[in-house]
Amino acid sequence: RSKEAMPHSVSAKKRVRQNATQRLYNKSIRSEIRTFTKMLEAAVQAKDKALAERYFKEAVSKLDKSLKKGVYHRNTVARKKSACGKLLATL
Repeated sequence: RSKEAMPHSVSAKKRVRQNATQRLYNKSIRSEIRTFTKMLEAAVQAKDKALAERYFKEAVSKLDKSLKKGVYHRNTVARKKSACGKLLATL
Protein backbone atom coordinates (compact mmCIF):
# COMPACT_ATOMS: atom_id res chain seq x y z
CA ARG A 1 0.00 0.00 0.00
CA SER A 2 2.93 2.31 -0.33
CA LYS A 3 1.49 4.17 -3.32
CA GLU A 4 -2.02 4.58 -1.87
CA ALA A 5 -2.92 7.61 0.17
CA MET A 6 -3.54 6.96 3.85
CA PRO A 7 -7.09 7.69 4.99
CA HIS A 8 -7.46 10.76 7.18
CA SER A 9 -11.10 10.93 8.18
CA VAL A 10 -12.63 8.53 10.67
CA SER A 11 -15.13 7.26 8.08
CA ALA A 12 -12.38 6.62 5.52
CA LYS A 13 -10.40 4.63 8.10
CA LYS A 14 -13.51 2.59 8.87
CA ARG A 15 -14.07 1.91 5.16
CA VAL A 16 -10.51 0.55 4.90
CA ARG A 17 -11.22 -1.85 7.79
CA GLN A 18 -14.57 -2.90 6.32
CA ASN A 19 -13.05 -3.43 2.87
CA ALA A 20 -10.37 -5.72 4.30
CA THR A 21 -12.99 -7.83 6.11
CA GLN A 22 -15.22 -8.00 3.03
CA ARG A 23 -12.29 -8.93 0.78
CA LEU A 24 -11.49 -11.94 2.99
CA TYR A 25 -15.17 -13.01 3.01
CA ASN A 26 -15.41 -12.73 -0.79
CA LYS A 27 -12.15 -14.64 -1.19
CA SER A 28 -13.44 -17.55 0.90
CA ILE A 29 -16.70 -17.72 -1.08
CA ARG A 30 -14.83 -17.71 -4.41
CA SER A 31 -12.48 -20.42 -3.14
CA GLU A 32 -15.44 -22.59 -2.07
CA ILE A 33 -17.02 -22.26 -5.52
CA ARG A 34 -13.74 -23.17 -7.26
CA THR A 35 -13.43 -26.21 -4.98
CA PHE A 36 -16.92 -27.48 -5.81
CA THR A 37 -16.32 -26.88 -9.52
CA LYS A 38 -13.12 -28.94 -9.36
CA MET A 39 -14.88 -31.72 -7.45
CA LEU A 40 -17.62 -31.70 -10.10
CA GLU A 41 -14.97 -32.04 -12.84
CA ALA A 42 -13.35 -34.93 -10.95
CA ALA A 43 -16.70 -36.70 -10.55
CA VAL A 44 -17.40 -36.29 -14.28
CA GLN A 45 -13.95 -37.66 -15.10
CA ALA A 46 -14.65 -40.65 -12.85
CA LYS A 47 -18.05 -41.08 -14.58
CA ASP A 48 -19.84 -40.96 -11.20
CA LYS A 49 -23.20 -39.45 -12.15
CA ALA A 50 -24.75 -39.41 -8.66
CA LEU A 51 -21.75 -37.67 -7.14
CA ALA A 52 -21.52 -35.23 -10.06
CA GLU A 53 -25.18 -34.29 -9.68
CA ARG A 54 -24.69 -33.67 -5.96
CA TYR A 55 -21.67 -31.42 -6.59
CA PHE A 56 -23.52 -29.63 -9.40
CA LYS A 57 -26.46 -28.87 -7.10
CA GLU A 58 -24.13 -27.61 -4.37
CA ALA A 59 -22.08 -25.47 -6.79
CA VAL A 60 -25.22 -23.88 -8.28
CA SER A 61 -26.54 -23.18 -4.78
CA LYS A 62 -23.29 -21.50 -3.74
CA LEU A 63 -23.21 -19.48 -6.98
CA ASP A 64 -26.76 -18.24 -6.39
CA LYS A 65 -25.93 -17.27 -2.83
CA SER A 66 -22.78 -15.46 -3.96
CA LEU A 67 -24.87 -13.50 -6.46
CA LYS A 68 -27.33 -12.51 -3.75
CA LYS A 69 -24.47 -11.35 -1.50
CA GLY A 70 -22.84 -9.38 -4.33
CA VAL A 71 -19.65 -11.47 -4.56
CA TYR A 72 -20.10 -12.12 -8.30
CA HIS A 73 -21.86 -10.23 -11.12
CA ARG A 74 -25.01 -11.92 -12.44
CA ASN A 75 -23.47 -12.61 -15.85
CA THR A 76 -20.46 -14.28 -14.22
CA VAL A 77 -22.77 -16.51 -12.18
CA ALA A 78 -24.79 -17.37 -15.29
CA ARG A 79 -21.60 -18.27 -17.20
CA LYS A 80 -20.27 -20.46 -14.39
CA LYS A 81 -23.62 -22.25 -13.93
CA SER A 82 -23.82 -22.84 -17.68
CA ALA A 83 -20.31 -24.29 -17.75
CA CYS A 84 -21.15 -26.63 -14.85
CA GLY A 85 -24.36 -27.70 -16.57
CA LYS A 86 -22.55 -28.48 -19.83
CA LEU A 87 -19.97 -30.47 -17.89
CA LEU A 88 -22.70 -32.49 -16.17
CA ALA A 89 -24.48 -33.06 -19.50
CA THR A 90 -21.42 -34.89 -20.86
CA LEU A 91 -22.26 -37.87 -18.62
